[in-house]
Parts: sequence; structure tokens; C-alpha cells
Amino acid sequence: MAALTLDALLRSLKKGASLPDPVYLLHGDEDVLKDEAIRALVDQAVGSSRDFNLDVRFAPDLTPESFNALVNTPPMMADRRAVVIRGVEQLGKRKTKLRDEVLQYLASPNPTTVLVLVVAAGDELDTDLVRGSTSVALDALSAERVPRWLQHRAGTLGLTLAPDATDLLLKAVGNDLSTLSRELEKLGSLTAGARGGAVTADDVSNLVGVRRDETVFDLVEAALERRAARAAQLVEPVLEQAGMSGVKILSLLGTHLVGTALARSERDRGVPQARLPDTIYRQMQGVRPYGMRSYKEEAARWTSWSGMWTAHELGKALRAALAADNALKTATVSDDRGIVTQLVLGFAKLNREAA
Repeated sequence: MAALTLDALLRSLKKGASLPDPVYLLHGDEDVLKDEAIRALVDQAVGSSRDFNLDVRFAPDLTPESFNALVNTPPMMADRRAVVIRGVEQLGKRKTKLRDEVLQYLASPNPTTVLVLVVAAGDELDTDLVRGSTSVALDALSAERVPRWLQHRAGTLGLTLAPDATDLLLKAVGNDLSTLSRELEKLGSLTAGARGGAVTADDVSNLVGVRRDETVFDLVEAALERRAARAAQLVEPVLEQAGMSGVKILSLLGTHLVGTALARSERDRGVPQARLPDTIYRQMQGVRPYGMRSYKEEAARWTSWSGMWTAHELGKALRAALAADNALKTATVSDDRGIVTQLVLGFAKLNREAA
């Protein structure tokens, strides 16, 4: 049976007559979505009785006896109890008595217990666990789905985001659900009770510390549009933002340079400009680059930027970006501001040489 998606899992839990399956295996690279799936499963299984009927453990801390006690304890004043076990990927790394006990339980699970097994991101699945459970794949969302997820997550925190607030958060953070979730929680705690109405871009700017037109995406856009002076002006305010570094800026800048070079290559190959955004979009869907905004919007940007560069210039810019990245990662005392500023100013120098 194919693995369920989060959407399919949530739909199955909304069916009034259906009960949760006895065992779920959550896996994939998006830990935030795993936490959402756990919340949904626990809510469905035990509801308001979670204080008495929910246990969360880590697999390395369990013995066969403690596992048996967890899954076979009767529910208290409820129909079911829930047990969440994280780190189950460690069960499959070697044959142990605990793994044997878990597999034996999966063959005949307790009907009054909902067992949720959670695999860490990046680890391989144990096929025996997959066969004995309902598998749920929780991988990174496509860029197009992140804005809708952001609104949904805000709603669970009692927040309503104005469109400009959503746009600013996405430009400041990108598609990292974990960081987006933390920023929403920060907004929720700082605006709680302050006033009614939707959270605006001004709220995001004041409480999260990211100003309009001064995000890392604004810096990248200025650099790729060869507005080098503006890009250089943005380096310092972007680096001052929480969690930002020269390496992160160069990672995003490098991705957009590669995308622009791809668009330039397709343009030079004779793809009509009207078809170029769709051509790039389809290639992005195959590769699924991380940290992008809407793939369609990024494809349109790469198409536009490719008209401002030659293939030779893009090659030089990519080599310069690689050298800057190496300098940031290998220097004993790294000057993020100086290295990134020198790089983006170099794009204007390339422009003058081309002229």
C-alpha cells in the first residue's frame, strides 16, 4: 500500500465513523509536518483525556518490557490511549530484543492503543515496520503550498495574517516550515491581547525584526538585476537578521545564479521567450530546489534575469560566488559583510566589462 500524505491522513481522520488505525509510521524530511500529524492523531485518539492517556518516549530509552507496558496499558476513562515513540529508525540498525518485540506487537496490535512510530529525517525506512503499519510520508511542501500552510498554521495559533504580512514572512524566511512556525509563535505571544484584527507587515517588521524591502530575497533580486549598489546596501541589514549568515546568503544567491544560467542556456538554445518560463518551471518541478518561493514566479524571474546576462558572465559570476563561499567557510576570521559586498559589487564590474 502506498504511503499516505498528510492531507490524506487528515481526511481519513475527519470521517466521522472511522477510527484511527492501530499503528502509524511517520517518516520523511519535514519534521514540522510530523508534529502536525502527531497532534491530529492524538486529538482523534484521546481528545481531552491526553493527560491520562498519552505517553511520548524515545526508542533508545525503551526495553522490551517497558514497550509492552506502554502499548498494553488500558486507557483511563476513555476508549483509547495513544503512544508516540520517536527515534524508531534506531530499531532497524541492528537486531535487538526490542525490535523483535515491536515487530511481534505489530502483527497483533492492541485495539485500544494508537501507536505512532516516528522516523527521524534522512533515515532509511525499516521495511518490516512499513509492512506492519499505516505509513505516512511527510516530505517538504512544494513552494506553491507553503503560503496556504502558513495561513493554516497561523489559524491554529489564533492569528490572522494580512496578505502583506504573509508576503514579508515568506520573503524573510523562505520555505523553512520550522523557522516560519517559530516566527508565528513569536508573533502570537507578542501580539496576544494587544489588539484585534489581522497581523500586518508592520507587525512582522516590528516584532520579528525584518523590514520591508530589506529581506534576503530583495538582496538576491537586486544582485541578479545587476543593481549592485542597492545589493551592497542590503548586505548589512540582511546579515543583522536573526539566523542569517553570509553562507546562507550565498547559498540562495548561488541557487538563483544557477537558475538564471539555466534560463540563459535555454534562451541560447533557441527556446522562444514566451515558452521559456514554462520550460524552466517544468525543470524546477523535476529537481525541486529547496528554499524557493513559488516555482512559477521564480521561473519568470530567472527568465527575466537571463536577458541581463550572457552565458560567459554568468559563468564568471558563479565562479566568483564559489570562491566567496569557500572564503566564508575556510577563513579563520570570516568577514561576511565584506565578502558578500565584494561579490555583489563584482556583478556590476562584470556589467561594465560587457559594455
